[in-house]
Amino acid sequence: MNNKIMTSLSLLQITDLHILPGLGDIFLGINTEHYFHAVIDLAFAENDHFDLVLVTGDIAQDPCEISYQRILQKLEATNTPCICLPGNHDNYQLMQQIFNTTQVNCQKQVFLQNWQLICLNSQIPGSPSGGLSKEELLFLEDCLANYPNHHALIAVHHHCLKTKSAWLDTMIIENSEEFLTITKKHPQAKVITNGHIHQEMDIKSGSVRILGTPSTCFQFKPESKTITLDTTSPGYRVIKLYEDGRIESKITRLSEPLTGLQMDVPNY
Repeated sequence: MNNKIMTSLSLLQITDLHILPGLGDIFLGINTEHYFHAVIDLAFAENDHFDLVLVTGDIAQDPCEISYQRILQKLEATNTPCICLPGNHDNYQLMQQIFNTTQVNCQKQVFLQNWQLICLNSQIPGSPSGGLSKEELLFLEDCLANYPNHHALIAVHHHCLKTKSAWLDTMIIENSEEFLTITKKHPQAKVITNGHIHQEMDIKSGSVRILGTPSTCFQFKPESKTITLDTTSPGYRVIKLYEDGRIESKITRLSEPLTGLQMDVPNY
């Protein structure tokens, strides 16, 4: 009988912070920065250790140096390695300039024991929709082909499978089929995790598990035809990666409700 205890890596995913230029600025009736801090504080209070913090885009709502600097300060205070991806609201060039420390950066490939994290940029400049350039797809293919003995977690901002929310699914990764075809060619590709949808998702495409994570601020109501906010609290996702390729994951949300959320969305 094998009594070996299977070790695991623990990743914290946060997403869609929508941080504003001013410390006290309000977006859709709420202070997004307050909830970003509250979610981070809860995650570290309720978990003993994270090997990595993964921030999957829409980090700033109106990107500028001062907001990214404040985000950097909070992430560095965790004393945990942090990888940041761009969302459609972000300025990726500015992100790369500011998130450029030993601890907090925009690395696209990270090795953690016998796992590799592959980070993809799904931005289409000037559009809220997602897409993966030929360069991004080639990068993904190379990472998977060159390291067949490493299980792979792929992180990207936009979603690659439909959410059943008609308005959100107009912004799905435009070449999702090509993206998923690559992952299915490589059995070590175990999981794709994304932001953007401001709600929970946990479904499979073949053997690949697809995860969507709630925002650290406001949520979108699932299965809605038009843009509709939800009163569900902000949250975070913990992803545990086991050396045999298994994955465990769960969502935790703040116990406090959003205060002052503006349910009517004139322009998102």
